[in-house]
Amino acid sequence: MKRFFLGLAALAATALAQAQVKWDLPSGYGANTFQMQNLQQFAEGVDKATGGKLKITVHPNASLFKANEIKRAVQSAQVPAGEFILSGAANEAPIFGVDSIPFLASSYADSRRLDEASRPLLVKTLAAQGIKLLYTVPWPPQSLYSTKPVSGLKDLKGTKMRAYNPATSFIANAVGAQPVTIQLAELPAALATGGVDNFLTSSASGVDSKLYESAKYFYAVAAWLPRNAVVVNQKAFDALDKATQEAVLRQAAEAEQRGWRMSEQKDGDYLKELSAKGMKIDPAADGLKKDLKSIGEQVTADWVKLAGADGKAVIDAFHRK
Repeated sequence: MKRFFLGLAALAATALAQAQVKWDLPSGYGANTFQMQNLQQFAEGVDKATGGKLKITVHPNASLFKANEIKRAVQSAQVPAGEFILSGAANEAPIFGVDSIPFLASSYADSRRLDEASRPLLVKTLAAQGIKLLYTVPWPPQSLYSTKPVSGLKDLKGTKMRAYNPATSFIANAVGAQPVTIQLAELPAALATGGVDNFLTSSASGVDSKLYESAKYFYAVAAWLPRNAVVVNQKAFDALDKATQEAVLRQAAEAEQRGWRMSEQKDGDYLKELSAKGMKIDPAADGLKKDLKSIGEQVTADWVKLAGADGKAVIDAFHRK
């Protein structure tokens, strides 16, 4: 009898092991970032909601794939899921770069409206690549960090400006700066060695990556709010049973709402911390905003031409909301 029960236990354990699915989920961001903390909560929520049937292991700080390789890794099924910044893929399709058009959506309210207006085309574009969108969360507004004082965009001419997507490359070229492609994880070292003079990024990145150690000037231009997307390979998602799929989608919806709240709440805290670390904060940056707005109008017009009728429909829907 004892052997019988031991045999049943072994069969049960085997069945559980076979039923359990394990996903690796790479991200290019550090474990201390709010995006990663939110992502970890998502993974834990899925584990709990599925009773352990789906285990998601989150890999931070580009430890599994470089940040700019993650989307392709999901698309090619090298990993089931991943997190990437949408605008980093803007060269693939215009819709990925809509949230990095300067001054199109420069507040959380506007960013939410743009997210809603662009979501159908984003989902459709990802689906054509075999990818399912789970959720998006914005970073705080992108503002200008510099190692030297900046009174206007003219002061950026001849400098080395960090670029991480087509929009930042365009801005660098437009102001006469040299665009230097540097991922966030590599930015502190580039600053320390003089490889970059200035860059646009969020208050969150300034704190999380200790950028205040080298860049002493912060101009709150709030140019745009770039969004991270958490995605899954469609075939990997389809392989899950219906109940597990529904649990993943519920947890994704919760992660999206939680992430948007976290981003907005933390922005103010990050700015206070940057100031406490000795950065000179210019909360108005009026001269820079005026110059950047003119660039933004040109980028919007160029983006609509590139994106065609679908892109125009997104911009029109955004303005109607």
